[in-house]
Amino acid sequence: MATLKEVKTKISGVKKTKQITKAMNMVAASRLRSTQRRMSAFRPYALKYGEVLGSLAGRAGEGASPLLVPREEVRKVHLVLCTSDRGLCGGFNNNIVEAAERWMKGLAEGVEVSFTAFGKKGRDWVRKSGGDLKDAHLGIVGASFSFGVASAAGQKLIADFLEGSYDEVHILYPEFLTMSRQVPAVHQLLPIPALETAEVAEDEKETYIPEHICEPSPEALLNAMLPRNVHIQIYRALLETSTSEHAARMVAMDNATRACNDMIKDLNRTFNKARQAAITNDLMDIVGGAEALRG
Repeated sequence: MATLKEVKTKISGVKKTKQITKAMNMVAASRLRSTQRRMSAFRPYALKYGEVLGSLAGRAGEGASPLLVPREEVRKVHLVLCTSDRGLCGGFNNNIVEAAERWMKGLAEGVEVSFTAFGKKGRDWVRKSGGDLKDAHLGIVGASFSFGVASAAGQKLIADFLEGSYDEVHILYPEFLTMSRQVPAVHQLLPIPALETAEVAEDEKETYIPEHICEPSPEALLNAMLPRNVHIQIYRALLETSTSEHAARMVAMDNATRACNDMIKDLNRTFNKARQAAITNDLMDIVGGAEALRG
């Protein structure tokens, strides 16, 4: 059995760990409130933007913009991978990496995959797995970032796509559903996929009453709106990733704090047993000495 001093040292160490995990939980909860507010405010805008874009793209046709035209043969695919920069958030990053591996296995044979990583964990995984890392953005996801970050990354992706460096561009990020559930999701960025709002039956096109009056023409609007749609999707993915990271870290630190409480209870029980055993041994020595003197 461990000595009293050893058990007491362990209890002190676990209590210090509990203070750290509790403080990290409070920090994650504070950051979660601000990022969740931004994410919730941006979601309706992103969805409505997609509806308007779908209404325009469905009637302008694929020839209105090269960003709408799918390639005849897909040989080079680019993945924008969104992870966190730091750990201590449970299986958050592992779930994203596993989703990326499953997505890669689902690609056709002979397809070349390259990566843009948002977050240190994603960058490290790409390097460790021997992937083709084209670009990395660190120190963004867990902090307060602006729309300019997504805009700069989106412009580079669009330019590379138009130059023929990529045949398709996808983005993988954890979609925030609840505090304890963040599901990795993969969406196609380029070419911009056909939107459900743009799917109108042939017999309905003649009687369709447009929702929007376009000035100038739909083609001119698409040239401005389609690139911005890519920026919006990247920005939304970063917001979802940031919110999911703080939620996962908050849950992980809460579980760690409860585990510390359980360890402290077990160690206190062990300490009491060791102390009782020491007292019993001392009493036995005293009684034994008294009996020896009496004899």
